[in-house]
Amino acid sequence: MSESQNIEYKESWRTEYLKWVCGFANAQGGTIYIGIDDDGKLSV
Repeated sequence: MSESQNIEYKESWRTEYLKWVCGFANAQGGTIYIGIDDDGKLSV
């Protein structure tokens, strides 16, 4: 599964990611996966 308009991967949580939450809420919705890098692999 790759990133798209409705899927976003973040390696760790940062407060600035709240903008993504707001963006998804104002659009068609979506999912933010915390702990996964941009390649879709688990971040350790």
